[in-house]
Amino acid sequence: MRTKFLVLQLSDYTKEFRKNLNIAYPVMLGQLGHVLVGLADNLMVGRLGAAPLAAVSLGNSLVFIALSLGIGFSFAITPLIAEADGSGDIEKGRSYFHHGIILCGINGILLFLLLLLAKPLLYYLDQPPEVVEYAMPYLEIVAFSMLPLMIFQAYKQFADGLSQTKYSMYATILANVVNVLFNYLLIYGIWVFPELGLEGAAIGTLISRFFMLWFVWEILRRKSKFKPYFVWSKKELFNIDIFKKILNLGLPTALQMLFEVAIFTATVFLAGLLGTNQQAANQIALNLASMTFMIAVGLGVTATIRVGNQKGLHHYKELRRIAMSVFLLVFIIEAVFAVGFILLKDWLPTFYIDNAEVVLLSSQLLIVAALFQLSDGMQVVILGALRGLQDVKVPTAICFVAYWMIGFPVSWYFGKAENMGSMGIWMGLLAGLTASALMLYFRFNYLSHKLIANKPKEIKTETV
Repeated sequence: MRTKFLVLQLSDYTKEFRKNLNIAYPVMLGQLGHVLVGLADNLMVGRLGAAPLAAVSLGNSLVFIALSLGIGFSFAITPLIAEADGSGDIEKGRSYFHHGIILCGINGILLFLLLLLAKPLLYYLDQPPEVVEYAMPYLEIVAFSMLPLMIFQAYKQFADGLSQTKYSMYATILANVVNVLFNYLLIYGIWVFPELGLEGAAIGTLISRFFMLWFVWEILRRKSKFKPYFVWSKKELFNIDIFKKILNLGLPTALQMLFEVAIFTATVFLAGLLGTNQQAANQIALNLASMTFMIAVGLGVTATIRVGNQKGLHHYKELRRIAMSVFLLVFIIEAVFAVGFILLKDWLPTFYIDNAEVVLLSSQLLIVAALFQLSDGMQVVILGALRGLQDVKVPTAICFVAYWMIGFPVSWYFGKAENMGSMGIWMGLLAGLTASALMLYFRFNYLSHKLIANKPKEIKTETV
C-alpha cells in the first residue's frame, strides 16, 4: 500500500516532464547556438593571430558583465506576462510588454554608454599593449550592439511569458548564421567586402543582432496569438506604477546574474595566479560545465513560465506540484551529466589540448564539476520558480551570501598553491552553488506552503 502511494505521488510529477521539455527545448537550442557561434568566432579570428584572438577575449570580458546585467533585467518581463496570461488579462499583459520594451531600450543605451566609459579599464589589466589596441575598436562596435540586443530580449521574454519559446530560438539560430556569414566576409575581405580583420568580426556581431531584433519583431507581429499585444496606445506607455513594478523585479534579477557570473569569472583570475597550465585546465572544465548548464537554463525559464501561469490562476497546489516536477526533472538530467563527467573525465579534455599536465588537472576538476552539476542545475530552476512568484529580493540576498560569503572565501583559501590549488578553487564553487540551491529551496518551500495555507480551496482546471 505504501509502495503504491509512492508510485502515484511520483507520477504526479513525472507526467509533467513532456510539457516541461516542450517549453524548455527551444531555450536550450538557442543557448547551444550561442555556444557554437562563439566557437566559430574564435576559430575565424584565431586565423588572424594570437593578439586579435586575445583582444576578443579581453573585450568580451567587459561585454559579458554588461550582458549579465542586461539579460538579468529583462527576465522581469516573463513572470509578469505569464501571470497576466494565466489570468486571461490581455490588457495588463500588453501594458507590461510595452513598458518592458521601453525599459529594455533605455537599458541598452545605458549599457552602451557604460561599456564606452569602461574602455580605459583595459589599460589597467596588465595586458600587452598590442592586445589592448586591437580590443578598443572591437569593443566600441560590439558595445553599440547592446541596444538591439536588449530590445530583442524584451520581445523574447514577452514571448517566453506566453509559453511561446520557439520564436526567439528561430531568431537566435538564424542570427548566428548571419553572424558567421558576415564575419567570414568582413574579416577576410571576401568578394566585394573590405578586409576589416577584427573590426569585421565586431560588425558581423552588430549586423546579426539587428537582424535578430527585426526577425523576432516580424514573426511575432504576424501571429494571431500576439496581435492583441501589438496594439499601441500612447496613454499606456507611461504608467509609473508599471515601470516601478518591472524595475523592482528587474534590478534584483540583474544582480542575481551578476553575482553568479562574477564568481565564475573570479575563478579565472584565481587559476591564473597558480600558473598557465592551471588556468588552461580551469577554462576547459568551465567550458564543459557551461555546455550542460544550458539544459538547466531552459528548465529555469520553464519554471518561471509555468509558476507564473499558476500564480495568475491562483492555483497554488498546482503551482507547487508543477514546480517540483521541474526540480525533479533537472535533478535527473544533471545526475546523468554528473555520471558522464566522472566516466569521461580523462577523455573529454583531450578534445581541447594534448598537454598531459593540463589534461590531468582538467580531469581532476571534472570530478568536482560532476558534483556541482546537481547544485548548479537545482539553483537555476528554483530561481526560475521564485521569479515566477515574483520573489526576487530575498533570492538576490541568498545569491550574494552563497557565492561571496561562502563560495568565494573557500575558493580563495583552498585555491592557494600550498593548499589544494585548482581543486580548492572549484571546491569553493561547489560550496557556493550547494548553499545557494539549499537556501533557495527552503525559500520556495516556505512561500509555496504559505500560498496554499492562505487559499485552501482551489478549482481543478487544466494546467498551463
